[in-house]
Amino acid sequence: MALSQGWVLWVALAVAIGAVAGGILLARRRDRGAEAEAPAAYVSRAERVRALPSFARALRRRRAVLAALAVVGLAALATAAIVAARPVAKQIVQPENTSRDIMLCLDVSGSMTDVDVETIEVFEELLPELRGERIGLTIFNSSPVQVFPLTDDYAFIERELARVKQSFDFVDAYPEHWAGTLLGSGSSLIGDGFASCVMRFDHEDEDRSRSVILATDNEELGAPVLTLPEAADLAASRDVRGYSINPAEGVSAEQAAGLAEAMERTGGEAYGLADTVTVSGIVADVQAQEARALEGQAQLVETDAPNLWIALFAVGGLVLVAALWRLRL
Repeated sequence: MALSQGWVLWVALAVAIGAVAGGILLARRRDRGAEAEAPAAYVSRAERVRALPSFARALRRRRAVLAALAVVGLAALATAAIVAARPVAKQIVQPENTSRDIMLCLDVSGSMTDVDVETIEVFEELLPELRGERIGLTIFNSSPVQVFPLTDDYAFIERELARVKQSFDFVDAYPEHWAGTLLGSGSSLIGDGFASCVMRFDHEDEDRSRSVILATDNEELGAPVLTLPEAADLAASRDVRGYSINPAEGVSAEQAAGLAEAMERTGGEAYGLADTVTVSGIVADVQAQEARALEGQAQLVETDAPNLWIALFAVGGLVLVAALWRLRL
């Protein structure tokens, strides 16, 4: 790109300089032709003509015009030199990195079916807009199961999300989202499920934003290996933010407060669905927060900016050529 721009600049300079030179040569050639057609004639008493006030005024005007042309010519040469030096425009930009990993962490106990389906549908709609982001899916009830790992193969993600969503229709005697999620004792072991999702992130040496979207009502039945606060501390130690979505309806104040406290430990936030709050709105908030967290270091960007100087040089050259033609220099 820089090489092609350089060639354009040199070609523009060559054309403009050629136009000026051509105008001068053409004017001189016409003068020589006029002199050949009309031989020189000597004028007697020329000093009387030069003493006339009108002659003096005409001479002063001509000298002023010639001085102005000299200034225009020098200005044109100066702008040509500036263009040849390739002036640049400087701009401070704040790049936004899209190296973001999102693990969907769905509590697939019976009370969460509607929220899980809505969450999956939102991410199905988001897939065409994603660039450079990796999505993973882990489901849990009394035991966690990884449906698919973090990947940016959006066609694969789309197929898997559709398959899991279909299982919530309970068209099969043993729905797929039950497979492997009922191996423990109890139900909705939130701490174990959240910790399992946190541990699914790879490439820890890479500078990527990592977040878990946890859909659960925090209604735990049984004895988990890790409590939710302990799982939140694990997430915080691995720089993983947690964002929870609960159905609000049927969730006690104590359960909602427990989710909020755990998510705040990770630097994330807890959301409750209500009449004015949707999963899509929550996910949009999460994406906005993660985007702000991914703002890169400010950079100084320099780009070629010769257009103004080329225009000034072209105008100066045209004025000079027109004046030389008019004066027949």
